[in-house]
Amino acid sequence: MQIIYETMYILRPDLTEEQVAQAVNKYENLLREQGSDNIQTQNRGKRRLAYEISRQRDGIYIQMNYTAPGKAIAILERAMRLSEEVIRYLTIKQEVEQQPEATTQEVA
Repeated sequence: MQIIYETMYILRPDLTEEQVAQAVNKYENLLREQGSDNIQTQNRGKRRLAYEISRQRDGIYIQMNYTAPGKAIAILERAMRLSEEVIRYLTIKQEVEQQPEATTQEVA
């Protein structure tokens, strides 16, 4: 079953544009290998962190929205946890509103 997820992760601020693109492609390809689709990635740019993380005051924010089977999330987060370039990450399950079934009523 495919569920819609959103993953926000923060990359180290000292990465070049090319290194940021390589990191984004790496995680997109990892998701594709696990059966994900509809991957939409947005680079939110470099921003000041609310507090210092790993001696970093700034970070490059990346947001990914995608549909994926549940097992893909554990694999993605493990890769991010082991990565040197990712400071923080968070994945949430998106709430999808179910469309109510249309009821037909006969008009007399």
